[in-house]
Order: sequence, then C-alpha cells, then structure tokens
Amino acid sequence: MGMSVQRGVGRNGGRRRYRRSRVSSEINVTPLVDVMLVLLIVFMVAAPLLSVGVPIDLPKTDAKALPSQQDPLTITVDADGLVFLQEEEVPIEDLVAKLVAISDAGYDERIIMRADKDSNYGAVMRVMARVNAAGFSNLNLQTDPINQ
Repeated sequence: MGMSVQRGVGRNGGRRRYRRSRVSSEINVTPLVDVMLVLLIVFMVAAPLLSVGVPIDLPKTDAKALPSQQDPLTITVDADGLVFLQEEEVPIEDLVAKLVAISDAGYDERIIMRADKDSNYGAVMRVMARVNAAGFSNLNLQTDPINQ
C-alpha cells in the first residue's frame, strides 16, 4: 500500500499571496498642523522684538493711538540726551538735514518723537524746536499706555 503525500495544501498549492495595499490618495494634515503651530509660536515670540531698535522707557498715558497709513519717521531721545533718527545716532546739528534727505512726503512727512521718561526736558524741546523750525509740521509724541 502506498501513500501519497501532496506537497501543497489548499488551493494555491501552499504558496501564500500577499495583498498589495492600495495607495491612499488622502493628504495627511497632521505634519502640516504641527509645522503651523511651531511657526505660530516662533512668530508670537519674535513679534515683540521687532519694535524700534533704541531701547527707552516711554512715559505712560491714556492717549489713543493715531491711525497710520504708512510707517512714520522716528526720532528718539534717550535718557542720556543722545538723538537717534530711526535707529542711527545723529548729532542734533545734522538732524534736520538727514530728515529732509530721507523724508518721502517732504515737509508733510509724519514724524514720531520718542523720548525716555528720564530724559532732559530741554533736550527734547531742542529737538522738537529744530524739527518744527525746519518746516515739518506733522510731529507726534509717542507714549506707552498706562495699563502696560
């Protein structure tokens, strides 16, 4: 009596077929959300650092902010009486000449005057008088809100 042994059991003869998984056409948004949250945190931390570069302690008032269409020129007087136009230190004698050179709107240019609360009142008034005598009439003083 002979016995026969079949090599493959089942319909495929013992070979297993693996199904290939289908390619998903859906977009995985989880990495995108992660990147956006990291960027949000980075910008929230960096935004306060983008203010004008001369560090001063502005006086506090409850005045409202003026509407702004364009970036104004900034003159800063620090506690030591040094004068800065934008972020560059300038001698008070050269201030008007540099203002005229960089103002886009001529004598109607909006100018923001920033002065440290511990600065000399006379130094601030000298700067304001020079700017006003040169013909610039749109001169504004900047302060910090009281609740800050």
